Amino acid sequence: MIIHRLLFRYFKYGDDELFYRMQAENAIAWLKKAGLDFAPNTQALDLGCGHGLFGAILRQEKCTVTFADQANHLRPELDSARFVQIDLDQDDYSKVGQYDLVVCSNVFEHLARPQQFIQQIHKMLRPTGKLYLSWTNWLSPFGGHDFAPLHYFGPRFGRWLNFKLKGKWSDHVPYAGLYPTYIGQTLKMLRQNADLKIMRMATRYYTEFSFVLRIPVLREFLAWNCALLIGRRSVTPQRLR
Repeated sequence: MIIHRLLFRYFKYGDDELFYRMQAENAIAWLKKAGLDFAPNTQALDLGCGHGLFGAILRQEKCTVTFADQANHLRPELDSARFVQIDLDQDDYSKVGQYDLVVCSNVFEHLARPQQFIQQIHKMLRPTGKLYLSWTNWLSPFGGHDFAPLHYFGPRFGRWLNFKLKGKWSDHVPYAGLYPTYIGQTLKMLRQNADLKIMRMATRYYTEFSFVLRIPVLREFLAWNCALLIGRRSVTPQRLR
């Protein structure tokens, strides 16, 4: 369980580099427990990479990492790394290539077209490739990001109320960079996709309580962040006809 350490770090220092490093290292530890083999030269993609911290830690695991986002904001020490520009709401995902591991951490809730992501993400996975998808679901305590927990008053009224209380607008604007997403709805879309299979689910910051994700409605509130390990379905001769 890492949630208590993250909360302590956040309320004392804000979302600094160590805050995100703790998240990434904890996610990698969970992936290892799930059976992923970080063999040398594993081809990995940090999708929606931001400054590239998650991918940088994957490089420490000896992975060969490509970074991808709408714009290149990589840290200076990653200047020589391969970067691919992509708009996940608009572009064809095949332009990025295929990988053994794709990590997409805290990006999904910022997509205007999450269904496009689910329909196309298999294009980035090799036949045995895996996707680590993690996002902050809307009804979780931090669903409104920097205007949480006032998002429980509604995405627009909650943000306005936050402005009235703090005297400044939050950085995240509902329906223009932050979109309500729900665990049940996302799981349904994934299960309806013939190219993908959910291999493992976890409440990201307290994986000991991952059984919560099997309880409809309650999971929307009790899962601070939903983490999924996703693979490709095997192509059968019948599907090739």
